[in-house]
Amino acid sequence: MVIVMKPGTSQEEIHRLAGQLEEQGLKVGITNGVGCSILGLVGDTTAVDMDKLSINDHVERVMRVSEPYKRANRKFHPEDTVVRVGDVKIGGGNFAVMAGPCSVESEAQIIEVAEDVKASGASLLRGGAFKPRTSPYSFQGMGVEGLELLLEARAATGLPVVTEIMSPKYCELFEEKVDVVQIGARNMQNFDLLKEVGKMSKPVLLKRGLSSTYEEWIMSAEYIMSEGNENVILCERGIRTFETATRNTLDISAIPEVKRMSHLPVIVDPSHSGGYYWLVEPLAMAAVAAGADGLIVEVHNDPACAKCDGQQSLTPKHFDQLMDKVRTLTALTGKTIN
Repeated sequence: MVIVMKPGTSQEEIHRLAGQLEEQGLKVGITNGVGCSILGLVGDTTAVDMDKLSINDHVERVMRVSEPYKRANRKFHPEDTVVRVGDVKIGGGNFAVMAGPCSVESEAQIIEVAEDVKASGASLLRGGAFKPRTSPYSFQGMGVEGLELLLEARAATGLPVVTEIMSPKYCELFEEKVDVVQIGARNMQNFDLLKEVGKMSKPVLLKRGLSSTYEEWIMSAEYIMSEGNENVILCERGIRTFETATRNTLDISAIPEVKRMSHLPVIVDPSHSGGYYWLVEPLAMAAVAAGADGLIVEVHNDPACAKCDGQQSLTPKHFDQLMDKVRTLTALTGKTIN
């Protein structure tokens, strides 16, 4: 249920009504927008008397929400959420680029790539320390050692670190050391992990599952938000379809449609979507044009020798060329790149 307050209603009156509703066993989220405030009610609202609420002098209108997701619903929060990572802003007209290798391989590699992507304009460093792989015999990442190397790269460049978590047992470690916690496509519906990450204070980058609907994706965000962490960034990374020419199929319509459904920022991973380095630029540009709030791009200093996903990684030179085009297009779409 959503309660839209009349413009000019005092915070005292808003909190008084919220308190009355909380006495009925409901959780109430308050969103103060431009010109009015909105109360989002979560819980069993069947006993709430809509007629009684409607005659409240300070209530503009009352609406029941049919969608199963509440906190992530744009009806609860009409304005775009802006996720802040240090000085970097994502969403609400702010565009951010995360870049780096699929996996951390050595100190020299990650620091070199971090310095290169920063020079080209990336505002966050992505890199995998723990790698979920289809084959148990593939390189699984350097684990905690790789995480420490990411922190060295952060110290050398100042770039906030984005890396994937695979188990709840690492939540305390990630809370202490990581700037943005990534939930990969294969873990999008690992609900125990989502709930534990929801108790963390760090922003969460939630990738869409390989065959997940928009609602299933947003419901996974709801799991995180229901535990108190509302700093969620959604990432479209391509889905599995009948087409085999590319690694996945970038669902470009997900950007405007999910932004209509939810207030959370939506970024795009053009590397995993296409699976080949030559597809990264056109897919990235399409994402910017469709209204994405950012990109997460794989960059490697020697893709031919990469231990993971070298075929879809840009060289630093190619990434620099991509960033020039991204800056031009984001300016045309009215977004501020940071």
